[in-house]
Amino acid sequence: MAGGNQTKGFEFLLWGLSERPEQQRVLFLLFLWMYVTTVAGNLLIVLAIGTDGRLHTPMYFFLASLSCADILFTSTTVPKALVHIQTQSRSISYAGCLTQLYFFLTFGDMDIFLLATMAYDRYVAICLPLHYTVIMSLRRCTFMVTACWTLANLVAMTHTFLMFRLSFCSKKIIPDFFCDLGPLMKVSCSDTQLNELVLLFLGGAVILIPFLLILVSYICIALAILRVPSAQGRCKAFSTCGSHLTVVALFFGTVIRAYLCPSSSSFNAVAEDTAAAVMYTVVTPLLNPFIYSLRNKDMKRALVRLLRGKIFLKG
Repeated sequence: MAGGNQTKGFEFLLWGLSERPEQQRVLFLLFLWMYVTTVAGNLLIVLAIGTDGRLHTPMYFFLASLSCADILFTSTTVPKALVHIQTQSRSISYAGCLTQLYFFLTFGDMDIFLLATMAYDRYVAICLPLHYTVIMSLRRCTFMVTACWTLANLVAMTHTFLMFRLSFCSKKIIPDFFCDLGPLMKVSCSDTQLNELVLLFLGGAVILIPFLLILVSYICIALAILRVPSAQGRCKAFSTCGSHLTVVALFFGTVIRAYLCPSSSSFNAVAEDTAAAVMYTVVTPLLNPFIYSLRNKDMKRALVRLLRGKIFLKG
């Protein structure tokens, strides 16, 4: 602990997105565009759902929660990266780094838990349609989202508090463009075995258990849909799941690559890890509004009404 206390006054240096000076302006404009589009797109989803009473259903309640989490998730990393590119300064304080780590883990885990919750919602809607309104009541949906936030905070606090026990000596360049668990452990000069074990078991459980629940939910959904006699009915049922499946594949594919697949400390490995991190921290939240709106007629209609200034509320 003594070594850990000595680190609290200094700053880390972030590897950043690129070492090449000629790429900095292009990267700044690209990431600024992606961030503004992500915030605007997800905010439109939240506003469209909130102002259109016909979308006040469990599926859209979870989608609005996911959009809020995506805005916060992206906001923990991209603005700081943009400041670093613009100012040519890659420093981040010890306290700032651990604060960023905590919020990054909270909103990232929230995305994972919400995607699993949305899969359960689709399972109930398709496999247990007669009991849907009872099972997915407003009270239960609120409880599920609250449970997701609580679990995400507990996991993030566990990892963040364990970071306080580590000391950081001469090698302080974090091989990423934000503070994350793996890169921070790589630059620690103390024993990280406990942190690595917790990351393996707790982090693995946070990723794999929701992923397996999603997988089981969609196996049950597929079996139920195949029993539908009409081709039109099967297509309609599949269409309600297509957007969610696309987001799950994008998000979990890159998260599993980043956290569960080991990488070396070579330059190429760092570049690959950074690319994977960009995919799930920036690209997936950017694509979510397009995926959910372009493939959903009700969502498209609600967005058109919102942009035209027409608001529909129940009652």
